[in-house]
Amino acid sequence: MREWSARVSARLEGLAEAERDQLPLWLPVGLGLGIAAFFILPDRHAWTAFLLGAAALLFGFLALGAGTRWGRALAIFSAVALIGAANAWWQAERVAAPRVEAESVVRFQARVEAVQRVAAADKVRLVVRPLNAPNLPPRLRLNIDADKLESMGAPAIRPGAVVETRAWLMPPAAAPIPGAYDFARAAWFMRVGGTGRTLDLKLVSDGGAGGWRDWMADIRQRLGEHIRAQLGGGEGAIAVALANGDQGGIPAADADAMRNSGLAHLLSVSGLHLTAVVGAVMLLTLKLLALSPRLALRYRLTLIAAGAGALAGIAYTILTGAEVPTVRSCIAALLILGGIALGREALTLRLVATGALIVLLLWPESLIGASFQLSFAAITAIVVLHEHPKIRAFLSKREEMLPLKLLRSLVGLLLTGIAVEAALTPIGLYHFHKAGLYGTFANIVAIPLTTFLIMPAEALALLLDLVHLGAPCWWIAGKALHLLLVIAHRTGEAAGAVALLPTMADAAFAMMVGGGLWLALWRMKWWRWGAVPLVAGAVWAVFTPAPDLLVTGDGRHVAFRGADGRVGILRTRARDYVRDTLAGSSATAGELPDVDDLRGAACTDDSCLVTLSKGGRSWRILATRTKTPFDKPPLAEACAAADIVISERYLPRDCAPRWLKIDPRLLARTGGLSILLGASPSVATVAEGVGRHPWSFYTGRRPSRPRNRPWPSAPPR
Repeated sequence: MREWSARVSARLEGLAEAERDQLPLWLPVGLGLGIAAFFILPDRHAWTAFLLGAAALLFGFLALGAGTRWGRALAIFSAVALIGAANAWWQAERVAAPRVEAESVVRFQARVEAVQRVAAADKVRLVVRPLNAPNLPPRLRLNIDADKLESMGAPAIRPGAVVETRAWLMPPAAAPIPGAYDFARAAWFMRVGGTGRTLDLKLVSDGGAGGWRDWMADIRQRLGEHIRAQLGGGEGAIAVALANGDQGGIPAADADAMRNSGLAHLLSVSGLHLTAVVGAVMLLTLKLLALSPRLALRYRLTLIAAGAGALAGIAYTILTGAEVPTVRSCIAALLILGGIALGREALTLRLVATGALIVLLLWPESLIGASFQLSFAAITAIVVLHEHPKIRAFLSKREEMLPLKLLRSLVGLLLTGIAVEAALTPIGLYHFHKAGLYGTFANIVAIPLTTFLIMPAEALALLLDLVHLGAPCWWIAGKALHLLLVIAHRTGEAAGAVALLPTMADAAFAMMVGGGLWLALWRMKWWRWGAVPLVAGAVWAVFTPAPDLLVTGDGRHVAFRGADGRVGILRTRARDYVRDTLAGSSATAGELPDVDDLRGAACTDDSCLVTLSKGGRSWRILATRTKTPFDKPPLAEACAAADIVISERYLPRDCAPRWLKIDPRLLARTGGLSILLGASPSVATVAEGVGRHPWSFYTGRRPSRPRNRPWPSAPPR
């Protein structure tokens, strides 16, 4: 036994020694593992068990591998995993704030923190801080119809203004169905305790005494208004997004086209935009200072230019709202500039790992967001590709004819695009249930167009507007933005441009992420083993069946999948958000038809009876469409003949379907439902995914079923 353990220890020591330069790259992975454990595990008992387990592994590896590199490496990995889980738990408790517990209409005064136009819904979104209202949360998010602002006498509300409003408030919305976006979780970390609709509003003061945050928000708003005055339509909205990070004004059709074409990353201010700003300022500073021989001979102009670029990057980060992706990019840019100043290599995986560590320590909740995952996956894929010896040798500069140089650069750009798309596709499918397949080719044109034409033209136009000479540059920026939108629409509307998948299992996504990290971070031949979990997770995700029934948490909206694969929804007047959410989780493209159009559906204005053939048997589903009361005897008879009954109103006890009754009593405990019918039917719930985290609305309530027991077996045929 001792000989065997000695051989194992020696083998591990050899691997650790060979990979010693790569070991520090796993620090953010361990930190992320601990953070992910906090968000995935259901309650404080599981979180405590994880912390104790990580501590046990820490001391166990120190004891078993005393004096060895592999022992220290695994001990440190366990320690940072423990720190990650503890930090996420502490952060969730630290930001705790009161929330609206029930719908109500309240009149109060508040100071406006942010104003955002939502073009897709023709609304204006206000983030406000209630004043002298101890019974209200510290921050609220209110929507108001854009055309109502002027009629209410407040057409130009700015950050820092004090308003008096009467608003219909409700708790932050939980995920409507399993796998959908959980705004309640995001709102918890933003300390937004309620959302609602403004019924009337009066401007009390323009808020000149606001703090620096209000001042910066006001500058962002004025900048956006100025740009919209120069460029209209989708071009102007995208120009605003590039300048101040506000994407709310982008029309829905243009936003969908950017997503479907794989160009949506251009709308979120992050590494690409910050690099363009920092690079332009550095180049301009260096060239201007180099005009003076005295300065060029006496001072390190590279160091001065790097300092100017750092200041520009920080200013741009603050101007665009200091969102986590921008802060992450700013940190990375500052580290790169520091490396340039010290004469080191500009961009390495260690730099990426350092940026990830800083972001995860300060904002652990960012790990589970699509923005963090997309940005770090993209930059990691780029660095790994360009650090590969063969790729580096192929792309290295050499003496050759100009056509060959251009061809080599084009091949490098194409390879980079393929690597980035391969890294981003699983993330896009996990979060949004779709991913653009032609983004590699669209980005070959779109990225240089944005970096070298759109952003410089817009920056120069804003600068020349100080002397009222920016019109020519605005014309150039507008034409370039129009070309960008043409590329997005043509690419996104092409046949087969979008891959669709239903809600992916967390374990399948974790296997793909783990396999991808293993492939990216190791250098020895054992890196190839990362392909096993990566491929297994991908196969699992691809062959995950789409749900047959989706029921939102309020019971109002239901999506049915017919035997032919078509999906229909219960209510004809469902909002676009509801339709998009149900379509995404069902892996369905385009508009969802009404359930009346499905084969096997018999509907009236008040209810629908849908017969679905699944698993070799017929399922009868009865769903109510209105709150109109039904006579009890006919309702009881209809329930008895149905396998599943769904209603947004409380159903009487006499309503006893053969398998499952879904009404507010059940949904209050489970949240939205995703149901897979067949010989062995299964039910996934929002409550199971949320667990007993602080932002959960299901905390403390009796679960719909014990976790160790399945749902009732299928009803008799």
